Amino acid sequence: MITPAYCQEMARYNAWQNHSIYHAAQGLTEADREADRAAFWGGIRSTLAHLMWGDLVWIARFDGGEGPGCGAAEAREAYDWPTLWAARPKLDARIAGWAWMLLPEEIEGDLTWYSGFQGHDVTRPRALCIMQMFNHQTHHRGQVHAMLTAAGARPDDTDLHLTPEDVAEWL
Repeated sequence: MITPAYCQEMARYNAWQNHSIYHAAQGLTEADREADRAAFWGGIRSTLAHLMWGDLVWIARFDGGEGPGCGAAEAREAYDWPTLWAARPKLDARIAGWAWMLLPEEIEGDLTWYSGFQGHDVTRPRALCIMQMFNHQTHHRGQVHAMLTAAGARPDDTDLHLTPEDVAEWL
């Protein structure tokens, strides 16, 4: 279904896109980052907070490391802009490190976790869960990209084939 090379490419793309989105958002005022823009998670910063939370949840399931330490509902308050700005590159490096160390057999089989959203244990194919992490990132960054553009910021294009070769320098 997927391979370590797929995960590595998506980790590179993730780092590039987060670099672009965060630098575009840094150029806005705090009021612009905080404004409710009628997205599912509100505005730019609150959507990025949700994305931080989601990435921490998924990577902790994959690498056994530390998770977000809060629930989804608390993420909006847990991740203010300075926290996001400092923590995002570290999380992207963690995701990339995991992807580069991933063995084909670690993609196989099932993953079981307790879902707070569903209120019970969930078991799904590990490959599907990995794809979910990357899909979730792309989905919410697309929302942020639209909000940034509407606010007058200029994030990079989002086409996967445009991912720069030198993304590793940012990690």
